[in-house]
Amino acid sequence: MNDLLQLKGAFQQRPHSSKPGPRNIPPKAHKITSKKLKSLLSELRELKDYWTKQSVIDGCLIDVCYIDVIAKSNRISGFLSSGGSSVNESVVGARFAEEEQRKHIITHYVGDAVVGNTIKNIQACIKLLDENFSGHITYDNIDKLKERDIDYERYGIPKTTFVNIIVDTHYVKGFKIPENSANTAYQSIITIYKTNKDIRALMSEIGIHVDQGKILSPTTLLLYPNEIKLLLQKAPYLIAMATEDLTKLSLEDVVSSESKSVMKIDPPNGEPVIGVIDTLFDERVYFSEWVEFKKMISDEIPIEPKDFDHGTSVSSIIVDGPSINPDLDDGCGRFRVRHFGVAAQGQYSAFSIMKNIEEIVISNPDIKVWNLSLGADREVNKNFISPEASALDRIQYENDVIFVIAGTNKRDNDTSSEKRVGPPADSINSIVVNSTNKDGKPASYSRKGPILSFFTKPDVSFFGGDKDDFIRVCTPTGESFCSGTSYAAPWVTRKVAYLIEVLGFSREVAKALIVDAAAEWHNTASDFQVASLVGFGVVPKNINSVIQVADDEIKFVINGTAEKWDTYTYNLPIPRHNEAHPFVAKATLCYFPKCSINQGVDYTDTELDVYFGRIDDNGKIKSINNNIQSPDDGEKHYVYEGRAREFYRKWDNVKHIKKVFTEKVRALKAYKDGLWGLSIKTKDRLVRRSNGVNFGLVITLKEINGVNRINDFIHQCELRGWLVNRIDINSRVEIYNRAQETIKFD
Repeated sequence: MNDLLQLKGAFQQRPHSSKPGPRNIPPKAHKITSKKLKSLLSELRELKDYWTKQSVIDGCLIDVCYIDVIAKSNRISGFLSSGGSSVNESVVGARFAEEEQRKHIITHYVGDAVVGNTIKNIQACIKLLDENFSGHITYDNIDKLKERDIDYERYGIPKTTFVNIIVDTHYVKGFKIPENSANTAYQSIITIYKTNKDIRALMSEIGIHVDQGKILSPTTLLLYPNEIKLLLQKAPYLIAMATEDLTKLSLEDVVSSESKSVMKIDPPNGEPVIGVIDTLFDERVYFSEWVEFKKMISDEIPIEPKDFDHGTSVSSIIVDGPSINPDLDDGCGRFRVRHFGVAAQGQYSAFSIMKNIEEIVISNPDIKVWNLSLGADREVNKNFISPEASALDRIQYENDVIFVIAGTNKRDNDTSSEKRVGPPADSINSIVVNSTNKDGKPASYSRKGPILSFFTKPDVSFFGGDKDDFIRVCTPTGESFCSGTSYAAPWVTRKVAYLIEVLGFSREVAKALIVDAAAEWHNTASDFQVASLVGFGVVPKNINSVIQVADDEIKFVINGTAEKWDTYTYNLPIPRHNEAHPFVAKATLCYFPKCSINQGVDYTDTELDVYFGRIDDNGKIKSINNNIQSPDDGEKHYVYEGRAREFYRKWDNVKHIKKVFTEKVRALKAYKDGLWGLSIKTKDRLVRRSNGVNFGLVITLKEINGVNRINDFIHQCELRGWLVNRIDINSRVEIYNRAQETIKFD
C-alpha cells in the first residue's frame, strides 16, 4: 500500500484579466419585437399600480420570470436598473417555476422610482425599435449597432441601456408579484424577503409583536397561527418560505435484546472529543465515563425512558463502536463525547433546536466535528433550503466546524420511492450520510436527493443496518439492534474526527478525503441511477482505505486559499514512461461557502471551478473532464447554465472529476516538460466577498499498467520545490499521543 502524500507549495494568484464583451442575444435566437416589449411594459405598469397602493414596505417586490435556468451574466441588467449599481444587488430570492421545473424566477426588491424609470426606458426602446428597425431586431442588428447613425439622445436612452433591455427581453418571460403560501394551522418558521426594514419593525407594521427570542436570522422568525393569518391578510408577498416548526423525528427500526454479558471499557486518556447533538443520554451505561452530558431541554417537558434510547445508542457507536461491532472496526480507536440532549423522542421544535445548536457550538470552540443524527419526517422543499439546514451552513461557515448529518429515513409503511430527505439533511456544507445494506446497496428506508433540484445530497453512504441485518448498539436497557441513517452517520463522523483531530487535516481536506474514498474509479450505468440515494459512493470501512491506496496509485492532498479569480500552479510533475503519462486521474475539491437562504435555488454565494490536467504546448491546462467554462485561451466557449450545473457541478461546493478507468484506457501524451497544472477559478454570485475561500483538494493517479511510481513522483516534486510529507498513521498517532501527555515539573 502507498501512503497518502501531502504537498505544500506556493500557489499563484491572479485577477480576471479580461472584461466581458458587449452584450447580445444568442446568434440563433428569435428576433426581439416591440410587441414583446409592449407586453412586458403592460405587466410592469400593473405592478407599479399595485405597489402604489401598498404601505407595509417602501418599494416593490417583483418576480422576474426567465425562459430557462439563467446564468449570472444573463440576469437582467437593463430592467430594474438603478443606474449606479448592479441589478444583482437587488436580488432577494430565486426559485424554479413549479409548473415547469428548471426555469428561474428571481425576486428583486427595488424602489418605486426604479420601476418608473424602467417603464420610461421600455417606452423609449419601443419607439426606437419601431422607427429604426421596423419593430424587430436580430443578433446581427445588435452586433452592428455602431455602424448605424442613431441619435440615442433623441429617444432619451443611452445606447448601453437600450442594448441591455433588448437582451434582457430575450431571457425574460414576464414579471409578477411574489406569491407563496403558509399553513395557518400550525406554528411555523417563516422566511421573509429582505427589505430595507428591520424584521421586527416590519412585523410591527403588520401588527405582529416579535421579541428577539423568536428571531432565527435577519429574515427568519417563528410565528404562531394567528400571526401567520395576519401576515397573509396584510402582506402575503413578504413570505419567501414557510415550514412547520413542530416536527416528528424520522425514526429507525430498533430490536431490543437482553444481554447477560457485561461490557467493560478503560477510562479515557486524552482521546479526541466529538460533539453529539441528539436526544437525551443515559449516564448509567458502561461507557458513561467517556461522555460529558448536558441536558438542553426544559425541565417542564415531561421525560419518558424512550427519550434516552436514540441519543445513547448514537454515542455508543462514537465512543466504542468497534468493540460493539467488531466486523465494522474502522481502525480509529475510541472517542470521547460531549453530548447535548436537545430533543425528546417524539415531536420537537426545529426553531428551538437551531437556537440551541448555535449556542452549543459557540460555547464549545474546542470541538471541530459534530454528529447530528436527528432528522425531520417532512420532506425538504424543492425551491428553498430548510431553515434548519441554513442555520447549520451559516454556523459552519462562521465557526470552522463540520457537521456529519444522518440522511433521514422512510417509515415502515411508506412505500414511496421518491421521498426526498428531511431537514437538516439538505445542509450544503455538512457531510450528509445515507444508509446501505451489507452489499452496498441503498437501504430499504433510504430517502433521496438531490437538493434544490441540483446539489448532490446525500454526500456519501455507509452501512446502517437493514431488515434482518442490524447494527449493535448500547441503550439504557442494554444491548439493542438498530437500523437507520442515524447509525450510519456516526461511523463517518468517527473517520472525519480521526482525520482532523489525530492526523491534523483541515475540515476541507477531511471532507474531500471522505468523498474521494467513496467515489470509485469505475462508472456503471447504475451509478447515476442510485446517486440520489448513496451520493458519491460508500465510504470504506477502515480508515486505512481512506488514507492509503494500492501500490499502483499515487494519492496526494493540497489545501490552500482562493483569494483572486484564478488560484493556480503549473508545476505538478506527473511521472512519464516512454514519453507518455501512464495514468488516469481523479480529483475531489471541497470548500465551505457562505450561503444565502434568501437566494432560494441560487443558495451558495461562491463558486470554485476546478481544472486539473496536462499542460499542452500552448501552456494551457487540458482538464481531465474537458471543462471549458472559464478557458485561459481567450476564446469564448458557450456553455448553457443548465448544462454547466449538470456536467460541471457549477455552484456545488463538492466537485469530483475523473477519467473513468477501463480496460481500453491508454497512456496520455506528454507535452514539453511533462508537467500538469491545477487551476481553481473563483466566481461570486452577488457582491465580491472580502476574504478568500479555503479549499481542500484530493488528487489520485492510477497507473494503468499496475506499476508503482510513487518514489519517482516524490523525487520529481521535491526537485520542483514542493514540500512532500508522507502521512504515516503510526507516526501521526504517536505525535498526537505525546501532545496529550501531561508534563509534571519538579
